[in-house]
Amino acid sequence: MPDASHTQPGRRLLLVHAHPDDETINNGATMAKYVAERAAVTLVTCTLGEMGEVVVPDLEHLAHERQGGLGEHRIGELAAAMDELGVTDHRFLGGPGRFHDSGMAWGEDGGATVAPDVPEGAFWHADLKAAADELVPVIRETRSQVLVTYDEYGGYGHPDHVQAHRVATYAVALSGTRSYRPDLGEPWTVSKVYWASMSESRMRDALRTLRAAGDTTTFEGMDPDGPMMPFMIADELIDAAIDGSAFVDAKMAAMRAHRSQIALDHGFFALPDSIGNQIWSQEHYRLAQGVRGPVDPATGCESDLFAGLD
Repeated sequence: MPDASHTQPGRRLLLVHAHPDDETINNGATMAKYVAERAAVTLVTCTLGEMGEVVVPDLEHLAHERQGGLGEHRIGELAAAMDELGVTDHRFLGGPGRFHDSGMAWGEDGGATVAPDVPEGAFWHADLKAAADELVPVIRETRSQVLVTYDEYGGYGHPDHVQAHRVATYAVALSGTRSYRPDLGEPWTVSKVYWASMSESRMRDALRTLRAAGDTTTFEGMDPDGPMMPFMIADELIDAAIDGSAFVDAKMAAMRAHRSQIALDHGFFALPDSIGNQIWSQEHYRLAQGVRGPVDPATGCESDLFAGLD
């Protein structure tokens, strides 16, 4: 097999997400930024998101508990979102439908957890090695220096997010092992692995602004000085902060493309522009593998996921 690194762009970013729309919410500005900088950006989505909650009335018939067909519909939504971000290489792990959305329930701690009834073929029940073997050839083909996925909690506890974290972590280890499955391509070691995160201080500041303006319904029940969800990460634990201000419009357009799942006029997404742009344009990461590169003195964080690799 020829050395693909001689024919591919110098910077290569791989993202591993659980369902269509996760990539845009977590990393949309980052993806658009690196596409604009002519990096190779590859997205792997692990399920079709068949169990997602449909938020618009005209698509409610697609819900899993009704006629079904939501997963197939979300393939089109994902393609439209990637068009908005400029990402041309997006794939489903093992092919569309190889792994089924596992669904979820809300736990007593306020986070997501495994539902009582998990569908047949669910990603949560997938054999870890079998699922990783679907990702190893993608890593070896793209020869990505940087991989982005979730933390061990899956951000907010969704079982498919947790499983995506496990599969990505295992596949990174297997991919770099020369003796492992030569039939899956030449070995490749990923230099840096990041976990997508959200800045606790930025969320608290946004909540304070909302409450000061008299808004008590957005993020109802959340106290700016009270406990935060696990995906809100203390700033001192964040390693990289990507300024996606120039790409927030593309990110919001990509969110709109996921219309079965995201209502920009409701709940978490219905933020005034002054606050929403602050939240959605800045994307934060924890470094889980690799060496931290130079940091921006103003933030104490890397401003580039490829920092230290060039």
